[in-house]
Amino acid sequence: MHVVVLGAGYAGLTTTRLLERTLPAEVDITVVDRSPDHLVQHELHRVIRRPEVAEEITVALPEVLDRASVRVGRVESVDRDDRTISLSGGTLSYDVAAICLGARTAFYGLEGVREHATPLKRLADAFRIRNRALEVLGNDDARIVVGGAGLSGIQVAGELAALATERNAGARITVLEQFDTVAPTFPANFGQAVERSLANAGVEVRTGATVREADAETVTLESGESLSADQFVWTGGIRGSDAFDGDRPTVRGDLRLDERTFALGDAARVVDADGEPVPASAQAAVRQARTASTNVARVVDAQRKGTDAFDPRMASFSFHSPGWLVSVGDDAVAQVGPAVVTGRAAKALKSTVGVGYLSAVGATETALGRVRDELDPRSRSRY
Repeated sequence: MHVVVLGAGYAGLTTTRLLERTLPAEVDITVVDRSPDHLVQHELHRVIRRPEVAEEITVALPEVLDRASVRVGRVESVDRDDRTISLSGGTLSYDVAAICLGARTAFYGLEGVREHATPLKRLADAFRIRNRALEVLGNDDARIVVGGAGLSGIQVAGELAALATERNAGARITVLEQFDTVAPTFPANFGQAVERSLANAGVEVRTGATVREADAETVTLESGESLSADQFVWTGGIRGSDAFDGDRPTVRGDLRLDERTFALGDAARVVDADGEPVPASAQAAVRQARTASTNVARVVDAQRKGTDAFDPRMASFSFHSPGWLVSVGDDAVAQVGPAVVTGRAAKALKSTVGVGYLSAVGATETALGRVRDELDPRSRSRY
């Protein structure tokens, strides 16, 4: 019996570790990822200002997995009828699979955006953003434009503004959001606090500003206004994996694509047991992994007992967020229930949540490093 997990992000790594504990020893587990390392994505923006953080947010998969095999390769396609997976370096068959391939940056066919903007999905992206910013910050008349004011865009803008302050640069940091508020999919009081924090950091926030196109020097809005842009960072949306032609298939609360295949995390559009769409976030991905691992184990058990003709009872995922957290340079904004806090209290909450996740996936040393950095970023050397 062979269980395969595609992707080792938040959903994939958490699912794999849970399956290691629940599946019988004779069941083989393989996790497939393009990288041999797990990337702590919610800390990736930190690399823009603190390149040394890169080592702390990459966790070697073999070091945090007990018995699962790691196969490094790009997933090119999944044949669910034959239960085979085509990889960049061969094929793989499965009895049960969990698809956790995450999402890619969506450029929506906007002219020039893919060519002239840098996304933030991988370490290489963070270093490209940093290197270009250091060039741009030498010119006090320069402007850096960030497209998209979701959590990723907010954090990128905050880091760039803090970097400009540290370099005593007068460059202008502008974040664009097509909706009327920043963090538009989050509670209103959270978004308002984030906007104030951005303003305090010196970031110019432009809401109701939809990008139409870009070239090497400008970003043009739907209104016809053109903004000078010495650097353009794009965090304006997500799409599915190339293995699914950019699609994010919809799954219900049991996270099933079919009897033996599950999809979760940013790889899918999840509608939970309450009929509510689930936001694409690390928080949701980790929680979905608990449901997915339970259901994979139930399917495996039914197959091993020869009762797979009878559909095992599936657990159903419901998403109820206890709150939201986002960094804005050296500040942070946290919402817990109806309350919103900023400053040191928010940073402490963010650190606690981050440490909890890292400890859960076995990255204890990384967790301790994040505590130091969150609570006292000045403790790090400046590059």
